[in-house]
Amino acid sequence: MILKPEIIKFDKIGDSSLGFISVAEINKNIPFAIKRVYWTYYTPESVIRGGHAHKKLQQVIVAVSGSIKFKVESLDNSIVEVDLIQPDKGLYLPPFTWREMQFSHNAVLMCLASEIFSENDYIRDYDAFNKLK
Repeated sequence: MILKPEIIKFDKIGDSSLGFISVAEINKNIPFAIKRVYWTYYTPESVIRGGHAHKKLQQVIVAVSGSIKFKVESLDNSIVEVDLIQPDKGLYLPPFTWREMQFSHNAVLMCLASEIFSENDYIRDYDAFNKLK
């Protein structure tokens, strides 16, 4: 398991005259079995989403359209800011990674998740997250 957030580069197949395709594959560029896929869209630019971490869930997040700015924090106090602006790159988020994100006007976020939804997996209180450090 990867322990830190990191950018995953997906192969970009095609050319500008016909378009491109990128592929996410378990055991190739996704470090977990995908149990859930979801996407968010029409998020106002003024809204900061996230504000949580997960105990077990791993995710790879792709901005399939537009751009998404991330601020992620690990248990070792490292903070990384990432701008997802290309659909052939994804952000891997391991468990116990606090995240905040802001979307551009036309952004569509696609998330590949290692687990099905469970409210019990969330850490929604930043102070509780900091106590785990």
